[in-house]
Amino acid sequence: MEVRLILLGLLFILCINGGLAEKIVYSARLVHRFSDEAKAHRGVRILDTGAEIDSGVGFWPQRRSLEYYRRLLSSDVQRQTLKLNPQFQFLYPSEGSATLPLGNDFGWLHYMWIDIGTPKASFLVALDAGSDLFWVPCDCVQCAPLSASYYSSLDKDLSEYNPSDSSTSKPLLCSHQLCEFGPNCTNPNQHCTYTISYYSDETSTSGFLVEDVLHLVSGHSDVSNKSVRASVMMGCGSKQTGGYLNGIAPDGLLGLGLGEISVPTFLAKAGYIRNSFSLCFNEDDSGRLFFGDQGIAGQQTTPFLPLDGKNLTYIVGVDACCIGSSCPDHTNFDMLVDSGTSFTFLPNQVYERVADEFDRQVNASKSTFQGYPWQYCYKSSSQGVPKVPSLTLKFAMSNGFVVSNPVFVIYGTQGAVGFCLAIQPADETIGTIGQNFMTGYQFVFDRENFRLGWSRSNCQDLSNGDRAPLNPSGNSNSSNSLPTEQQSAPNGHAVAPAVAGRTPSKSSATCLSCLAKFLLPLMLQYLINL
Repeated sequence: MEVRLILLGLLFILCINGGLAEKIVYSARLVHRFSDEAKAHRGVRILDTGAEIDSGVGFWPQRRSLEYYRRLLSSDVQRQTLKLNPQFQFLYPSEGSATLPLGNDFGWLHYMWIDIGTPKASFLVALDAGSDLFWVPCDCVQCAPLSASYYSSLDKDLSEYNPSDSSTSKPLLCSHQLCEFGPNCTNPNQHCTYTISYYSDETSTSGFLVEDVLHLVSGHSDVSNKSVRASVMMGCGSKQTGGYLNGIAPDGLLGLGLGEISVPTFLAKAGYIRNSFSLCFNEDDSGRLFFGDQGIAGQQTTPFLPLDGKNLTYIVGVDACCIGSSCPDHTNFDMLVDSGTSFTFLPNQVYERVADEFDRQVNASKSTFQGYPWQYCYKSSSQGVPKVPSLTLKFAMSNGFVVSNPVFVIYGTQGAVGFCLAIQPADETIGTIGQNFMTGYQFVFDRENFRLGWSRSNCQDLSNGDRAPLNPSGNSNSSNSLPTEQQSAPNGHAVAPAVAGRTPSKSSATCLSCLAKFLLPLMLQYLINL
């Protein structure tokens, strides 16, 4: 009898603590991504213009506005399309992810080989984040020379695209929604023409639009070297003017902008990639391009700013431009991030303040060098180029973007003879971050979250899984070092990743529940046998 009472008591305890009684219900509040509560939690900033910006989503959309619904729909569409090709992490051209610097003959821009059409033909295109259209020389009426003998750095001739040679080529008609001149067409079935003028030297390209396949390779480790034939829109550039006839982009240009007609937009909408890409230019002039790459977790970011209320291009806000530790007053302005510009430009008034401060700090004699357009140039000493102060662009929501060596070195027959501050004045109110300031960094154009990311990098091939930034420990004294990845706890204090991401141990109630399921049948059988 005593044994039965003891066993019944144990059964009662197990039933209460082991899960046979009513389960505990846990609840949590849901917060909308664009609610006032989310805005307060994320620390949204209000600019002088009244616009609200957040480092994660760019400018904060007003509730129930057109942009508000567009953001929500864009997020939904992205999630749906990504289900189509979940194996793709990022893509790069089938010729490889490496970019090529080809020197003065090619305007000091970065280029890469890409394959187009069926059968595929190779083109050496310039990379331009400041424009949208992807175009190549085609059915040429007025194009740059394409013979390798015309250029000092080519070992094979450049190509001319012929739509009739590609079985996958088809013209874009005037009736297509992406045809800008469609409303002016007399016949909706005629070819859609285009003309695009660029910023310098009366440079332009014109022709008609076609659709064809771009050959890419997956960079995902599980599907290494898997080929992708992505349908994209491109310009059949029959007539070029200005710089395009003088060595700049003689074989075409890959526009990487935010427009509906750009290649990253087509790839993201088709579900091949996340709506993002990265560019990286190393100190030795090598570089990489990856479609779909959103960078590393420890990178710094700043939101893209709207232009006339719309996200038309990659513009970021500079709170201050500093030389060394000195930040002159009234050096706040907006900048276009543009890989298609060789050097960096600052608005006139900002340029003068920054250049004067650089001149005050640099320990060298000012000089001029014939044929060099930079205004602040200096002689080198017998020991070479002296240590120069760094230049820092302080962006919103970040620790600042540091250019440790913002000069252009001038070489003579005996080595370095001088150096110049490698920025130029601009008449516009918007400056430009050119390739020279992008060197040594991986730049991430996160179009999905409307933000720019950057981290120090040696531009190794990201397809091999090497995603770590330089100075990953954060213990270096370098101003460019990045902290280790941290996650925020609810109280706002930083928590080590191992703590923040750790799965909590099972509770004693859960363990008793497992024990009850195991012991209960045995104990009941024992009571019956008694």
